[in-house]
Amino acid sequence: MRITVGHRPLTRDEVVAVARHDAAVELAADALADMAATRALIEGLAHDPVPHYGVSTGFGALATTHIPLAKRAELQRSLVRSHAASSGAEVEREVVRATMLLRLATLATGRTGARPVVAETYAAMINAGLTPIVGEYGSLGCSGDLAPLAHCALAAMGEGWVRDAAGDRVAAGDALAAAGIRPLQLQEKEGLALINGTDGMLGMLCLALADLDVLVATADLAAAMSVEGQLGTDAVFASELHELRPHPGQATSAANLRAALAGSAVVASHRTDDCTRVQDAYSLRCAPQVHGAVRDTMAHAALVASRELASAIDNPVVTLDGRVESNGNFHGAPVAYVLDFLAIAVADLASMSERRTDRFLDTARNAGLPPFLAHDPGVDSGHMIAQYTQAGIVSELKRLANPASVDSIPSSAMQEDHVSMGWSSGRKLRRAIDGLSRVVAIEALTAARALDLRGLEPAPATASVVAALRAEVEGPGPDRYLAPEIERAVALTQSGALLAAARSVVPELV
Repeated sequence: MRITVGHRPLTRDEVVAVARHDAAVELAADALADMAATRALIEGLAHDPVPHYGVSTGFGALATTHIPLAKRAELQRSLVRSHAASSGAEVEREVVRATMLLRLATLATGRTGARPVVAETYAAMINAGLTPIVGEYGSLGCSGDLAPLAHCALAAMGEGWVRDAAGDRVAAGDALAAAGIRPLQLQEKEGLALINGTDGMLGMLCLALADLDVLVATADLAAAMSVEGQLGTDAVFASELHELRPHPGQATSAANLRAALAGSAVVASHRTDDCTRVQDAYSLRCAPQVHGAVRDTMAHAALVASRELASAIDNPVVTLDGRVESNGNFHGAPVAYVLDFLAIAVADLASMSERRTDRFLDTARNAGLPPFLAHDPGVDSGHMIAQYTQAGIVSELKRLANPASVDSIPSSAMQEDHVSMGWSSGRKLRRAIDGLSRVVAIEALTAARALDLRGLEPAPATASVVAALRAEVEGPGPDRYLAPEIERAVALTQSGALLAAARSVVPELV
């Protein structure tokens, strides 16, 4: 697969394809032509006695410092070296690749004034699988994701460290040489053009939305399994009830639950006049309302992502009529807000999943199942501690839901006196999504055990999920080493295998 950069805005799927699945990139010919045209404007300013930010001046609080002509190329190199100041754990490969791709996309708009060779170097590094090593801390989400982007630029200069295609840590200069890539010799404005963008936080948003597309649908499936396993009713998922409250996400989740439960002998077994249950607990009955609200939050975040993907973010920027203007488009607030919003939704989705799991384990609420779904209660503990694991994760997700974007620490001698903290919003969302996948996996694992203990025939969709789990994890029996079984369920959840199993028999699940 090859993604063309520059002829139109990238899509979220294209970002994920390059970042996560190693799709190759190529630059559109018209993008290279546009870059050459705007580069000529920058080179004209490089000899202008009138100061121009980032071309003939310092940066940030040093913007009033005039830089002599002989030192303007050195200025760009110094900028990158000094800003490559991250620290902490190594950022994931897919995040760095997304960051580089999105910076490449902005370069290809021709609005930054960088030479075509700068974009060609980034494209070559992406295609060679060279991933700059970036520490987790260093971006305030304003003036761009400065430190992460600076590490990428530093590697393109042949300095610092990268992971090669095999994952080995290699000096950047050696890695470029092995790949036949000439290190960049930055010229006026190019260092600034490489570090001034929301690319890191936007990349994390695109990846998060791809993960959530799978996880929210899988949560719908797990909820359906819980409704079956707890002898709940599917009547509350009827379309006419949800038309009374026309939120799009709610309608989608309700439709998923109806489809997942269609043909269930478990549900049918208590759909009789003898059933005295009037209504189910909120965690069962209100699943479409909560899951649907998560979907609607995702839709809003996806809209913001699409707008950001269509943006050309730099400061200063070359306008369409050829002016070079300072601006504030690098501020990460729009992306930061939705990253935080998603973390809130993720925490609530996981919280509801944990509540459904807990109901299976309590004989006062599980409609005749053994305590903790144990084989020999007392000797065996069943899934008692699996719920503890869920509870610990959900508690952390509530802490991660505290928004980073409400914080701001002034920097650069008060020139940058309000920052977005959007990079931090992205980092915590990634951790939250990992936690959500584990909570949903444990619910599915527990619900599958309950369905096996019922001995009734599940719906085709939920039966396919049970079968997918049983291919990796044994059914009910005496206590076993539980952690590896949870990890296998997590892998099936994160990879989309559980969802794919259900879709193989019920394709309308979305």
